[in-house]
Amino acid sequence: MGELEDAVMTRVWKWNRPVTVREVLEDLQQERSIAYTTVMTVLDNLHQKGWVRREAEGRAYRYEAVSTRAAYAAALMNDAWSQSDNPAAALVAFFGMMSDEQRQALRDAVRIVQGPETPERPEGEEENPGSVPDRGGR
Repeated sequence: MGELEDAVMTRVWKWNRPVTVREVLEDLQQERSIAYTTVMTVLDNLHQKGWVRREAEGRAYRYEAVSTRAAYAAALMNDAWSQSDNPAAALVAFFGMMSDEQRQALRDAVRIVQGPETPERPEGEEENPGSVPDRGGR
């Protein structure tokens, strides 16, 4: 996604509702000089790429994000990682660039993906290696 496409999508994601070209234009014009037709073209390009869907409203369209910014970021990371000839080394380098806060967010995300863990046994309590696990019904 290019810089202008990202600026447009940032607004679509932030507002989290169907938006018009005029709304995006007026917000972008607070930062830069930009033409209505440019914003219209960018939204059309984003529609063609599958990032937004649109619904006709009179002679104009309302645009809405197809996925979240988080999903977009995940797709970028996955794409970059899949292009590496050494994925493990790429991950190590990536983790090395992360702040402590980002590493903690990663740990939290891994815990969410893995689901609930098996509760740990209290210290000193060990499983009897000679016992047969209960298989329910034998």
